[in-house]
Amino acid sequence: MRNDRRRGPACTGRAGRAALAVLAGAALLTSLTAPAAADPEPASAAAPAFASVNYAVAVDQSASLAPADIKAEKAAAARIALGDVSATSHISVFGFAAAESADQRAVDPVCPRTRLDAAGRESVGGCVEKLRSRKKSEGTGTDFPSAIRQGVHELSSGTDPSVPRVLFLLTDGEMDVTGSPQYGDPAHREAEGKRQLERELKNAAAKNVQIWPLGFGPDPDKAQLDRIAAGGFQEGCVDLPSARPTARKVSGAKDVGPVLEKIFAAAHCLRYQAGPSKRPPATLPITISPLATVGSIVVDKGSPEVTVTYTDPLGNKVPTTGSYRDSTFELAGGGGTVEALKIVDPVPGRWKVDVKAPEGHRSLPVGVSVLWQGELRGSITMDPPSPQAGEKATVTMRLQTREGYEIKDPADYAGLKVSSELTGDGFTPLPLRLADDGKGPDPKKSDGSFSGTVTVPKSADGALKVSGTLTASGLSADTRSEGGQVAPGALPVTTALGPVRGDGHPGDTVTANLSVTNTTDAPHTLKLSLADVRAGLLTVSPGEIVVKPGASSTHEVKIGIGPEKSFEGRLDDGPLGIGGTVTVQDASDGDRTLVRTPLSVQVTPEPSVLDRYWWVLVGAVALIVVGVLVVLAWLRQRRGRRDPHGLTLHLLSENGDVLGVHTAGHGQKQWYAFDIAEEHSNPRVERRTNGRYAVQRSPEGGAVLRRHGGRTRERLTATGRVDLTDRLSLALGEDSVRTTAATSPHDPVGTTGGSDDYL
Repeated sequence: MRNDRRRGPACTGRAGRAALAVLAGAALLTSLTAPAAADPEPASAAAPAFASVNYAVAVDQSASLAPADIKAEKAAAARIALGDVSATSHISVFGFAAAESADQRAVDPVCPRTRLDAAGRESVGGCVEKLRSRKKSEGTGTDFPSAIRQGVHELSSGTDPSVPRVLFLLTDGEMDVTGSPQYGDPAHREAEGKRQLERELKNAAAKNVQIWPLGFGPDPDKAQLDRIAAGGFQEGCVDLPSARPTARKVSGAKDVGPVLEKIFAAAHCLRYQAGPSKRPPATLPITISPLATVGSIVVDKGSPEVTVTYTDPLGNKVPTTGSYRDSTFELAGGGGTVEALKIVDPVPGRWKVDVKAPEGHRSLPVGVSVLWQGELRGSITMDPPSPQAGEKATVTMRLQTREGYEIKDPADYAGLKVSSELTGDGFTPLPLRLADDGKGPDPKKSDGSFSGTVTVPKSADGALKVSGTLTASGLSADTRSEGGQVAPGALPVTTALGPVRGDGHPGDTVTANLSVTNTTDAPHTLKLSLADVRAGLLTVSPGEIVVKPGASSTHEVKIGIGPEKSFEGRLDDGPLGIGGTVTVQDASDGDRTLVRTPLSVQVTPEPSVLDRYWWVLVGAVALIVVGVLVVLAWLRQRRGRRDPHGLTLHLLSENGDVLGVHTAGHGQKQWYAFDIAEEHSNPRVERRTNGRYAVQRSPEGGAVLRRHGGRTRERLTATGRVDLTDRLSLALGEDSVRTTAATSPHDPVGTTGGSDDYL
């Protein structure tokens, strides 16, 4: 059952996540930007949460935009509501242009503040249809200051200041307030508009409102849009460049989805992955990362008539509402041209999106993408865990999925920021550089394990602590720490754990060597334990090792791999890495930690019958091939022994005189056919395809003669002859007899039977 993989000290509970799919009250983005506590609660023990966001959408309705651009803006506004992953987020949508007379207004509210649960998402799709191009009598300029002022008001009035605030500005980037009396006399309106724009941007920054401009139209003013993006609040959900507001260009309605999803992902600290696009009927694969805790599969259907079904990586067709196998589902936009299936705690791996459409609705391609948010999990070790002052130590921070598996794809944690430091008694904190570049202390590049070295200051005289924080856009931050103690001198017992030898299948055992040296005259008991791995995946034995006084020895440590059911089909795509941390403590020295080191085990799929017994199949095939070759060689040899080529045929008179000599060729089917020409005047042997006679060699020696239409074979030997007619007979030359006899003196031949057709 999938429940099993969520239990244990190294795994976040899924039942809590399922409940939060309905409640969803915690603000994750706030937790990402807040300072980390000195000893944070491990992510595995903390209740999961996913972000809610308050955002507004300002849609340019000015005359500088063509109707097609307005249509694209409306599609973008609706998509923002569909792509959000939190049912507690809120949205408001309004149009804007400019007030160019006393009876006109710059802003047109169309969607009031709406909670983005299932019903709210559907309602936003309807109210954005109210957006339209302004008529000349309604004011057709472009008033950015009024639009930003309205957006900041929508986002900051009566809302929780801890919830992120995002304003999407959909426009061509060309401000035009020259017709707006509120900006003063006509000669100074442009300058006043710029001054008020700067003031509103500063106000947005002060109210913690990010502004993400989307440029529509054939040639949006990119420089202006960049200035607007840089003028609002710059601190994103995490302190990474990818989370800072930037302007993006949208090249028409077809470009809305990919562009918006990228900017939407960055604004909300989500990960975005594009999938394929095909005309229905089709199956569109999309991969959900093992780091994902909540995500939306977004399907651009093109036509509302397109129907969509979703299949998880385990082969199950999932519902579009409710819960199934510990995942929670909610569909939005099912009746429109774009639908999004939100999944809480999705099964990681390759999903299949099957799309179908009736005749007449298959001309437009259907595209699929996924937006997701997840958790980073890490474990940190320092080797040695109790270094001496002045000694160099290696620090390693290893990434894991929420299920305890190692991360296969480095793209899952692209843009990751790793920070680390060493603190302790007697010295100021030392920053560390941890890298996953395969250089220096890092054994392998891009394997999700970040390593670095630090020299313990000579002034250190007590407790030590190494800590590390993982931060990435779309992934909740994780801080881990490891405590140690400065060793007073040479330790009484020293140990070193070697690498794991080989791979293993579920249920197998792999081994590693633990080298131990005891420099005292008393025995020491060492305790072994395994952490940072989900229960049931790995075990370590023995639990205790007793080291004799003054002994140096090597002990085999066994790592047991859990049964097949523990992996829940996760091995279908090939080998899977499982990481953990092995700890060795000296129970005879106050449980002093001697070893705390990362452990990695590659688990390979259970071999099939073919994999297990391939050698039997190869051997059987080899025997068959050899047998066939032997038979063919025998047949070829046998065929060669009967080949008539080279036989010397002597045509004799009734008195025994040689009337003619003829040398036979290869013939057909090992028979050389001939006839007697001018039988009564000047008889001689001539080759004829339909001749009355035919000869072939005899494996016993000599030759065999057959008459056309007859079944009796007559032997031609060294001393004998065969009558052909009353006057003529046939004999072999001596050279023919010797050659045939030497070829196969023991091969028997029958004298009767066989086919009448020797040609």
